[in-house]
Amino acid sequence: MSDAPRSHGRKSIRASLQPQDLMAHNPRLARAWRAQVITLFPQAFPGVLGESLTGKALKDGLWQLETTDLRPFGEGKHRNVDDTPAGGGAGMVLRPDVMGRAIEHAKSDAPEGAPILYLSPRGRRFDQAMAQRLSEAPGVTLICGRFEGMDERVIEYYGIEEVSLGDFVLTGGEIAAQALIDATVRLIPRVLGNQASTEEESFSEGLLEHPQYTRPAVWKGLPIPEILLSGHHGHITSWRRAMAERLTKERRPDLWRAYRDTHGRDPDEDQEL
Repeated sequence: MSDAPRSHGRKSIRASLQPQDLMAHNPRLARAWRAQVITLFPQAFPGVLGESLTGKALKDGLWQLETTDLRPFGEGKHRNVDDTPAGGGAGMVLRPDVMGRAIEHAKSDAPEGAPILYLSPRGRRFDQAMAQRLSEAPGVTLICGRFEGMDERVIEYYGIEEVSLGDFVLTGGEIAAQALIDATVRLIPRVLGNQASTEEESFSEGLLEHPQYTRPAVWKGLPIPEILLSGHHGHITSWRRAMAERLTKERRPDLWRAYRDTHGRDPDEDQEL
């Protein structure tokens, strides 16, 4: 396999047991949002990103995906990328010289203004607002950690932003990178096809999404709420807003407090939901 970075975005997508089928080098596409991923496992990409709407958008050139294999930048005959922690301790740490070379390689081909993010459990929590911000950038470079993490000097030297999916630990950053890319790419215009979908879903206004229903009208004795079948759009909109507020208050008190403060809601209204 070539050591050159793989580019994704013009090859037809089809059912296959060979993910590498989508990993052919292609010309840069003007104005296409571009994700670069530095990883020890480039064969993990595009993974699920090559399926469904993100896969179609990848094929159509609305965004591009490239991987930088960390291994070729390793030290010595065996291309070692890690070493024991300074000061002792369990596990291994990604070397700064190795990671630095990989980052410089990725930076030389990155869109101007694209941030560098490191998927790390100690990073800032990834949320919809961050996905929106990234979708409005020209792209992003993502570093997938492994072992005990990456030498701190790399983070300091390159001003890298650490990002976490939540308060749990994965064996590596590849799954997190795919989740971040998926959440971001779907916000790029024309990817979903129906922009209203992103305007009404969870977190778009600081609330969880209202319940959704479809046919049949009665399933296992459970009917669709009558108001949704009334045809009165004003009443439907009010009902959906009330349900979104109720769910947010019950399930995410943190989001509810922020929403209430932002919208000037009276705390006494909490009892009325």
